Amino acid sequence: MKPTFHCRVVNGLFDDPVLYVRIIREGKALLFDAGDIWALNAREIHKIAHVFISHTHIDHFIGFDRLLRILLRRIWPLYIYGPEGIIESIKGRLSGYTWNLIQEYPLEFYVQEVRPESIVTVRFSASEGFEPVQLYNRENSGIVYENELFHVKAEILDHGIPVLGFCLQEKEHLNVDPVRLKELSLPVGPWLGRLKEAIRTGNLTEDIPVTEQGKVVRAEDMLKQGVVKKTRGQRIAYVVDVAPTEDNIDKIKALVSEADLLYIEAYFLEEDRDRAVERRHLTASLAGRIAAEAKVKRVIPLHVSPKYKGREVEVIQEVQQFYNMLKH
Repeated sequence: MKPTFHCRVVNGLFDDPVLYVRIIREGKALLFDAGDIWALNAREIHKIAHVFISHTHIDHFIGFDRLLRILLRRIWPLYIYGPEGIIESIKGRLSGYTWNLIQEYPLEFYVQEVRPESIVTVRFSASEGFEPVQLYNRENSGIVYENELFHVKAEILDHGIPVLGFCLQEKEHLNVDPVRLKELSLPVGPWLGRLKEAIRTGNLTEDIPVTEQGKVVRAEDMLKQGVVKKTRGQRIAYVVDVAPTEDNIDKIKALVSEADLLYIEAYFLEEDRDRAVERRHLTASLAGRIAAEAKVKRVIPLHVSPKYKGREVEVIQEVQQFYNMLKH
């Protein structure tokens, strides 16, 4: 099965946590946190459609200015999702510059602030000098973004301030069976993309051209004949900077349950549990415990305190030890 999402941790274990998720065949990408993003080139940044910010501590948000600089002349907007305070944070970043010569620039930011009961949307447009315009409020159902292919859930967690954990869920994965294609004398080609789109949008009776000679198929027939098969979609979770409390742990487990990949902070070793409580970070053992109890398929630690440089193997081993010990 070819994955829909290709994930890349942008920085090293001791550096700013940033996850870049490329959507295969869509030509777009998602960004989880925007700390140091200099490892992303301009072409990769131009693919980013949605940015999900856990919180605006400097190591999770300092890359906003690089996004702004590179995307300033982009035609299509950037959507940003973050916890309470994200609107003021972006307003502050934008107001720190002078914008008297950008009225013809097309860039727009749509910033969505996730609150316990609602999500507030504000637009910042270059043509308006990036003055904030509040658009609407909507109920917070737990899903902050959704399209035909996937949705992203957010959970409000505690780090002394509200922070967001995220889970990216592909609604369903569509696999083309090459054997059935051959048996039915159907060619491989661009029509398969249109076929998948028809299935995702429920247009099962749409006539889909297969060849220039006029051969057409219908999505409902391709499903019945086994050309396309539906399987469970990918699930990818991202959680950083959360206090090691049972309330947080319970919320995280519900959010990341049965994820294929869990990217999670392992900021302190268990030997420094008191420090983890004081600084409101997870330990490596807690990261492993959460992954095991949530029945995650694979756990990937990130965002480790620089105090453990030279001991990274210990951190990774502690995560895996608790994961392996508790997952059965």
